Amino acid sequence: MLRQRMAAILSAVAFTATLAVAAPSAIAAPTASEAASSPTTVASCNYTTWTAGKSYVTGDIVKYTNGNFYRATHDNPGYDPVISTWFWEPYNCGPTAPSNFIVSEAQFNQMFPNRNRFYTYQGLVNALSAYPGFSKTGSDTIKKREAAAFLANVSHETGGLVHIVEQDTSNYPHYCDYNRPYGCPAGQAAYYGRGPIQLSWNFNYKAAGDALGIDLLHNPNLVQTDPAVAWKTGLWYWNTQRGPGTMTPHDAIVNDRGFGETIRSINGEVECYGRNPQQVQSRIDTFRRFTQILGTSTGGNLSC
Repeated sequence: MLRQRMAAILSAVAFTATLAVAAPSAIAAPTASEAASSPTTVASCNYTTWTAGKSYVTGDIVKYTNGNFYRATHDNPGYDPVISTWFWEPYNCGPTAPSNFIVSEAQFNQMFPNRNRFYTYQGLVNALSAYPGFSKTGSDTIKKREAAAFLANVSHETGGLVHIVEQDTSNYPHYCDYNRPYGCPAGQAAYYGRGPIQLSWNFNYKAAGDALGIDLLHNPNLVQTDPAVAWKTGLWYWNTQRGPGTMTPHDAIVNDRGFGETIRSINGEVECYGRNPQQVQSRIDTFRRFTQILGTSTGGNLSC
């Protein structure tokens, strides 16, 4: 059972929830040989627009209504690319600028060998512009340590980047606070946990959306259909929210306060202070593994 933490300091109530994939899309990331044989860039982007109900075969590339391109990973009768992620994967059409993220795509795939295709490396890279200080503050050791800390917590929250949404649907109606002046325009049960750090509650969707310039209050489903939006909400929490802790996870790492402080900020009310040492140890073990992959040190104060 994965523990879902409340996504902001505004809520003092912690729910425990398991998470699950929206559609059967949890498949292994491409191997190195598969990646080498799969085209990721092309000379032009003159692909046809996706049409609902039109049959597509594996390898077909379409332009979706949002302007992004998708490639069919399985034959399908015209399923929506941003919903049926088992049948489609994002496709980089045209030359792609090299990533300046301190984690390479090969390292990312090593960290998440069984990740859901929804959680793309490119989606994370595209989201980084929202918080330019993330993994770019301090020494190379600190930069790598922050990336490892973020991805370790994300891995714990999503079962290794497999799970997109909260499984326990009975919790869904609980995440609507009608005392807010804006209410729950997308519906009472629309603000359940989504994304790499499980954004939940209407007020958190509004706060994250306002910060990112995306109307998530009216369109919460974007967090489970657009990889860049999903990653941005995770980075929003990491860089701006203290949760039940005393500082943001970003500040905890760049100020050398330790990985344990990031756990406290994300799920401290449920896991820290001896409440769930197994979950804390799981996060620490993943953090250690990721720092080894990135060739950096863990620093002190690993536990909360």
